[in-house]
Amino acid sequence: MKLPNLAYHVARREGNLRRQAYRTLLPALVRTKVPAMRAFPHEVYSYSGEATVPEQVRSIRSLLRYAGHPRKLTIVSDGTHSAKAIARLKSIAPAISVCPAEEYLPTDMPDKFASYLANHPLGKQLALIMSLPRRGPALYMDSDVLFFPGAAEMIEDAQPGKAPALYLADCKDCSADSRLFHDPEEARNPVNCGFMILFRSLDWSLAIERFLELKGEPEFFTNQTLIHLVMHANGARPLDRGRYVLQLDDQFIYRDSYAGPAIVLRHYVNPVRHKFWNAA
Repeated sequence: MKLPNLAYHVARREGNLRRQAYRTLLPALVRTKVPAMRAFPHEVYSYSGEATVPEQVRSIRSLLRYAGHPRKLTIVSDGTHSAKAIARLKSIAPAISVCPAEEYLPTDMPDKFASYLANHPLGKQLALIMSLPRRGPALYMDSDVLFFPGAAEMIEDAQPGKAPALYLADCKDCSADSRLFHDPEEARNPVNCGFMILFRSLDWSLAIERFLELKGEPEFFTNQTLIHLVMHANGARPLDRGRYVLQLDDQFIYRDSYAGPAIVLRHYVNPVRHKFWNAA
């Protein structure tokens, strides 16, 4: 008889309890200001909705604490944020604004692609990323990215000139919509769209072309695959995967194998989302 993995289930339960406690404390937390230890020189953007407000608050507060305070931090809403959630997010810091996704829709797109960008939740995320940067370099982050003390070094990592963009390397296996690839080689060096730094506008023509070729409906990883293809077509480079972490190999153990003062961030994707809260 196979015994249940108690450590994994305890970790998930603990993560859920911590998240519930954090949600309860949100009104007080957003009024507790994070001291401005340093300034972060680039604009910051994030895309999220009502369901991830606790993660978004904690993610932003970790950015302010460890990386610094940006001159502008824009949360682009998927349209589900309540008025109360918007007020709480904006109260974290003066630089924060919350904007509807419609403000970031590219113009002059083919009808099929324009519909995806305007109506699909992940298409809206893609539309935001396509519109960046706007005024100098821009950092994009998902709401489930948590920053650590090593983020103080991110200013040096984010110096323009290394590449048109820097991206978070995905896990060993490519999480992608394989229908968009013309050749298996295109899946190499997978890109995760949860965190990136863009120094100049990218050429998105390949993404449009592949999307128009797509047979059937877009799926969960369609937007990430389009971003993957465009990043490589434009010569983007991966961030140091030892300090910019996306890993799943500690999913079924209790502890977080990567959280610590040496890393810049960890992207806690769905299989390890509970560790976002356990890494207190």
